[in-house]
Amino acid sequence: MGPDSDPLSEILHPSYWPLKRIAVIGGGVSGLVSIKCCLEEGLEPVCSEGTDDIGGLWRFHEVNSQIAMNASDLLQENPEEGRASIYKSVIINTSKEMMCFSDYPIPAHFPNFMHNSQVLEYFRMYAKEFDLLKYFRFKTTVCSVKKQPDFPTSGQWEVVTESEGKKEVTVFDGVMVCTGHHTNAHLSLESFPDYRFLTAETNGRKQTIFLMHQVFLSSRRGSWITNRVGDHGYPFDVEFLYQLKYFLRKIVGQLLLNTYLERQMNQRFNHELYGLNPKHRYVESQRHTIQTDFIDYVDELADMVGVRPNLLSLAFTDPKLALQLLLRPYTPIQYRLQGPGKWDGARKAILTIDERIRKPIMTRQVESSGSMTSALTMAWVMLAVVFFAIIITYF
Repeated sequence: MGPDSDPLSEILHPSYWPLKRIAVIGGGVSGLVSIKCCLEEGLEPVCSEGTDDIGGLWRFHEVNSQIAMNASDLLQENPEEGRASIYKSVIINTSKEMMCFSDYPIPAHFPNFMHNSQVLEYFRMYAKEFDLLKYFRFKTTVCSVKKQPDFPTSGQWEVVTESEGKKEVTVFDGVMVCTGHHTNAHLSLESFPDYRFLTAETNGRKQTIFLMHQVFLSSRRGSWITNRVGDHGYPFDVEFLYQLKYFLRKIVGQLLLNTYLERQMNQRFNHELYGLNPKHRYVESQRHTIQTDFIDYVDELADMVGVRPNLLSLAFTDPKLALQLLLRPYTPIQYRLQGPGKWDGARKAILTIDERIRKPIMTRQVESSGSMTSALTMAWVMLAVVFFAIIITYF
């Protein structure tokens, strides 16, 4: 300390105290963002990843190139123990604008619904952009995590890891478990001895389908079947999840909204005709980790953190952005406009969402119709009027 320095100010300054070390368990998507968040909060993350690479279940691992002839053959292959993995042909069913990291949009030339190899490539780009790989300890398994004897005062944890046959005990100030919940199967493939009739259940979950002579689609309670591509050729979730529809649901009620959505989905084919008409209710299941409205859930978290954009305020200070937030997809980027973790590029990224959606689709330029342009302009004017009416009544 200098002779003129304030001892109390120096003690209170973050640089006076040693960095708190955080154990991050798992190097998948949750592990990546956890490392980055730790760094942003001035913490020192140490990520233990059991394999030799990042990506978690999104890193497909080729265990055997030969085609298995039956279910028992599949069981005799040698997948990585304790690690979940998607199957080779998986294409994600969430569009890129809805699944991107909030401060790192997916490149415009990537398809709206990416193959699993492209999802992994995006994760690699993210890790490289924010220099996250140096915080990894690959081929390191976490054996146990337990509280230190002085935990009530220190808040510290004892973590035992194993790498190359050697165990190591390390004390951390915090632990972030990022292992996911798709690691262990609840039903063995031995339950399906006849590989020709392996049955997959729906209800919104991605299913592992092996090469079969014949496959049936089974649903216990019924399912709504819809395409990834929605109205006007846009991704379905982009057209479905946006703020205006959320406001309308609050006004008209869930029952009326369900009736409208059911009618929309039945235009492709009548679900009742195929015996697929489901009941509108949640069910108790290990697969349903979060049973709540998506927008309500993320907005509640955003309010707690202080990053939820205020549409009423933006309507007067930045009406163009406010209209985009109301009418376009409920992108995670909006939570980088203000508050902790604010990103200067968030506004531009939000206003250019449609450009990134169209980029992989428009492989050639075509002349636009003047009448169509006029109709779109009129539609935007009408939506702007609706927007300000909602702002006045809702707020």
